[in-house]
Amino acid sequence: MRIVLALALALTGAPSMHATGQPAGHIRVDQVGFAPGEAKHAYLMTSGRPASFTVHDHRGRQVLKGTAGRDLGAWNAAYGHVYDLDLTRLTKPGSYRIRSGGLTSAEFTIAPSALLALPASKIMTFFGGQRDGGRRHANDRAAHVYDWPAFTGPDTDQIKGELTRAGGPVDVEGGWFDAGDYLKFTHILAYVDTLMWAARRDGGTHVDPRLRSESLHGLKYLDKMWDGTTKTLYIQVGIGAGNAEGTFVGDHDIWRLPEADDSSAEKYIRNRPVFRAAAPGQPISPNLAGRTAAAFALAAQVEPDRRRAQAWLDQAAEIYAMAKTTDVGQLVTSLPHAFYPESVWRDDMELGGAELALAAQRLGDSRAAQWLEQAQHWASEYIANDTGDTLNLYDVSALAHADLIRAGASIKGALLADLKAQLEIGASRAAKDPFRAGALYDAFDAVPHAFGLAATSRLYRSVSGDRSYDAFGTWQRGWAFGANPWGVSFVQGVGDNSIACPHYQISNLTGRPATGAVVNGPNAASLFDDGLGDHFEEMAKCPADGVDRYQEFTGRGSRFVDDVRSWQASEPADDFAAIALYALTLMARD
Repeated sequence: MRIVLALALALTGAPSMHATGQPAGHIRVDQVGFAPGEAKHAYLMTSGRPASFTVHDHRGRQVLKGTAGRDLGAWNAAYGHVYDLDLTRLTKPGSYRIRSGGLTSAEFTIAPSALLALPASKIMTFFGGQRDGGRRHANDRAAHVYDWPAFTGPDTDQIKGELTRAGGPVDVEGGWFDAGDYLKFTHILAYVDTLMWAARRDGGTHVDPRLRSESLHGLKYLDKMWDGTTKTLYIQVGIGAGNAEGTFVGDHDIWRLPEADDSSAEKYIRNRPVFRAAAPGQPISPNLAGRTAAAFALAAQVEPDRRRAQAWLDQAAEIYAMAKTTDVGQLVTSLPHAFYPESVWRDDMELGGAELALAAQRLGDSRAAQWLEQAQHWASEYIANDTGDTLNLYDVSALAHADLIRAGASIKGALLADLKAQLEIGASRAAKDPFRAGALYDAFDAVPHAFGLAATSRLYRSVSGDRSYDAFGTWQRGWAFGANPWGVSFVQGVGDNSIACPHYQISNLTGRPATGAVVNGPNAASLFDDGLGDHFEEMAKCPADGVDRYQEFTGRGSRFVDDVRSWQASEPADDFAAIALYALTLMARD
């Protein structure tokens, strides 16, 4: 259901006035809040002139008065001005709302940075709901392995012909569903579990206690996906779509609860196919080798039982050594590749090497120096060849750089410079954006990029001592939690006005909220030109009245739609949730 594309067209609304005759306007603020010492900013989005504003506590008492600051630019034709509201003088813990010219903001809180542990805890709840196994897909315990299918085109998930069995049965039960569907990908799960173990290691005293069992759940699944006896890495369970001939269907063709699959009449829904990264014993795609090794090596850094930690380190070393780093060709991520079209891999190899080195240093393993040298090599290669992105599923170099510095890298200066350069990518965008967004919101993955930049601001500070990007990181967190043109928190259940209708089968069919689900957020407006996506007969209508409440805020080539059909904007995914969890964990330590 989640297919990556990149399109953008400018789309603006018409100017409007409130029924009172007052200029249309809205106040946007981080609906979670701020630590007392953080820079605090909200935004007055209006068609009129700037005005004074006041801040009121939960009893309605005025506690702060100020004047709107500089005009940060137009959002669209309806909202020609976005004014900065500086709240930094507000430091007393409590709950507050902003008022200006008859407008009132969502509620926000001033509290110690540990307040971020609450949204992080809600994200942990989401992962609990994403768990597979038990009553869900018990048939995965004895699944058959198939050769890679042929697809009808490079940008389609429709299969051509029949599947060819290549082996099995293998036990691939467990793990987490990837997104709003029920597919499972090693490429994604290794990234997610790496960030979970990093959160356990780096999170201090405010880490949710469920993080231990959840990170172990992910590692147990990765252990199943790696067959050390035959040197085989399994990369995927399930298929997205059926075939062109119509003889079978795939996961994305039907809308249902996962508990129904084991008794489905559809053969590849009932007995899900498994696919390998490469033939047994053959080198595997370096992005897969690096990030899967990183998950095991990070676990080895955290696990108190040294015997178990050493076993995980050895397993990480085994997988890392299988990386194909010459004549790489197209990277292996998913089938089809268009679901997750990654093109950069040296960052994964750097990350794997850095985590191996740190784990070996902790355990007194003599291979530490070897892995440190390898990680430095891949870091230098990454900096020379692959820069231009920021921390997200497709580029893990920010975490890799920080951990390589912690491991004692001799190229610390180059690593710090590249970390700063990544922050500057976001900062230069934020300087031109009315809501200080550092991510591209007219492309896929805006929300995880925002959380990635927030995490990078803290990673950079931790290894450099430089706090100059702290405020920038806070702006990115705030943007994801409601300080954006739509006034929406993109994490369900977090804030006064969070996403209500995610493209998520379990919540849609059960009526239970997908608490903690992190969605893509706004996307290219042109992606909605042909509608919102498939409507399944079983799908509960959401919103019930079918009204797009955010249409008037479409602007700068981007649109957000809170509708169960809008997979382009409202589908949650594990990698979105994982980077949000990691960013909030780091910030909760401030």
